[in-house]
Order: sequence, then C-alpha cells, then structure tokens
Amino acid sequence: MTTHAQQLLALLARTSFRLGQFKLSSGGTSDYYIDCRTTTLHAEGGRLTGEAILDLLNEKGIEAEAVGGLTLGADPIVSNVATASAWRAHSNPAAPQLHGFLVRKAEKQHGTARRIEGFCREGARVVIVDDVCTTGASTINAIEAAREAGMIVAAVVCIVEREEANGRPAVEAAAEGAPFLSLFSAAEVRAEHVKQLSAANS
Repeated sequence: MTTHAQQLLALLARTSFRLGQFKLSSGGTSDYYIDCRTTTLHAEGGRLTGEAILDLLNEKGIEAEAVGGLTLGADPIVSNVATASAWRAHSNPAAPQLHGFLVRKAEKQHGTARRIEGFCREGARVVIVDDVCTTGASTINAIEAAREAGMIVAAVVCIVEREEANGRPAVEAAAEGAPFLSLFSAAEVRAEHVKQLSAANS
C-alpha cells in the first residue's frame, strides 16, 4: 500500500511541477518551477497534504497544539492539517487535534489590528508550515511572528525544499533548535515528474 506521502509526491509531480525558465520570488532564475498550491488546493491533494504532514509529525514525535504559516502559501496547508487531525480524532479520541493560524504579511490596519488570525495562545507549542522553501524568508517571517505572539515553535515543516545553499541554514538558525523537516526535496519531485513523462511517452 502506498503511503500518503508517496501519493502526494505523484500528484505534486503531475500537477505542480513544470520545466522551463522561471524567475523566482527570491529574484533568481531556475529551469523548473513548483507551484504547490495547485496540489494543496486540489481536493485529493489537500487531503493527502494534511495526512502526510500529520504522518511526518507522528514519525518524528513532534507534539503541538496548532499549525500555522505565512499567507498565502501556507493557508491551504494549515486548513488541511487541522481538518485531517480532527478526522483522526473522530476515530481515535486520543489523537491530538491541531488548530490552525495564519500569519499576515503585515498587521491589518482595522478591527483588531492583529497579525495572527486563528489560534494564538501564549506558551502554546506550534508547528510552522510552508509550501516551498527556497531562501526560507516566508518561513522565517512566520517563525518570528509566532514567537512575538509568545508561542513556542516545536518544528518547521515545508512540503518541498529546493535545497538552495542558504535556505536550510537560514531557517534552522531562525528555528533555534526546533527541527526543520521537509516532505520532499525538489530533486525528488523532479525525478518523479520525469518518470511520469517517460511512462506516458513509452
């Protein structure tokens, strides 16, 4: 039986990976692009995202009360993980339910003027999530916002790590000892994409 992660990898490679010449948000260029949102906003892809991240947290023994990240890339990930945890708790009352929170890129200028929407409790252990980590800037932004709100970062998880030279070291420095985990490397997604193309053309 294939795992949630294996199923998610196949879907990512099919729907989110593109070869070509692309300009990245970091300002650099690349011969490939990964838009995880086409997978995390996909009905089955969203389900698999939530399940795969929960599997990873369980495997690594990460305990937390909530999961959150910087809008917009983290939004569907947060919702899918929270929902998946609630479904698991239905069949196993001992399973933890992870609530969700979203980090705005800047404090809103009206209403409560909060930067964090959703779960926010001082002293709570939380997991920061992101879709693709290149330089780690958006991930670090979310880590800092969670800490400023008094929450404890228990782990950092991204769906795809592009394995850029400065990305992981920057995130690990910001995480201050909390583990930085990734479901897949960009090389793994690329290899699966090429395998699917080869199978389709054979």
